[in-house]
Amino acid sequence: MTGLERVSHEAMVFMRGKYRLDEAGNGKDELKFKQGRKTILTVYIREGRFDFMIIFGKGEREAFEERRKEFSPWVQEVYDSAKTYHDGKWMMFGIDSLERLEEIKPLILIKKQPNRKPFTKEGAVYGQCGQRCDLCVHYTGQSEERREMVIPLLTRVYGLTDWSMRCGGCESDTCHCREEPCHAKSCAAERGLGACRECGEFPCIRASTSDHMSMIHTDSYTADEITWAILPYVALQYEK
Repeated sequence: MTGLERVSHEAMVFMRGKYRLDEAGNGKDELKFKQGRKTILTVYIREGRFDFMIIFGKGEREAFEERRKEFSPWVQEVYDSAKTYHDGKWMMFGIDSLERLEEIKPLILIKKQPNRKPFTKEGAVYGQCGQRCDLCVHYTGQSEERREMVIPLLTRVYGLTDWSMRCGGCESDTCHCREEPCHAKSCAAERGLGACRECGEFPCIRASTSDHMSMIHTDSYTADEITWAILPYVALQYEK
């Protein structure tokens, strides 16, 4: 991935890994992370960077001031120069590197405490591309109750209606792509690797058909759609 792609991916890993939120995009250049009517973070897609807008109310400003010395001079400068309106202090941070992203993560944590309850790793089955096979609707070990719950979400996200295919995972005899290897299996074999996780370029946004959904986007998804229809199918969304 390019540097900006890594920023995009890491931002989504952080937001989706820490928070269970709706994602509301405008279909053009804006993505809001929301809980009900409250916006936690707004991301604007610009040429060569992302602009992250965070609005601090009174309590959040007091929390920042108590910890002010923990933040970099850049963060303090943006904070001090931001205008305060009746609904809070509007701060805009230009993010073009992982270093800049790391600097503002604590601000997001001040804005909202994490509310994501990650799936347990107990019994986890990983595909070669890094996705969680055991959470997939197609997995042979999946319960029918969960299938009934996730299929409507999957249909809304992907626009498909047939979810009848069954797969036992990459190492099984019933692997869906055993005879015709997927991109991840083909690429790993060409590089002499057993799985994508062994590659220095992992995570690769082209490893599986859903990895592009691990990037900053401008579509709209509910928190349930993200949890059950997107996160199981991309790598590193629930864990580092």
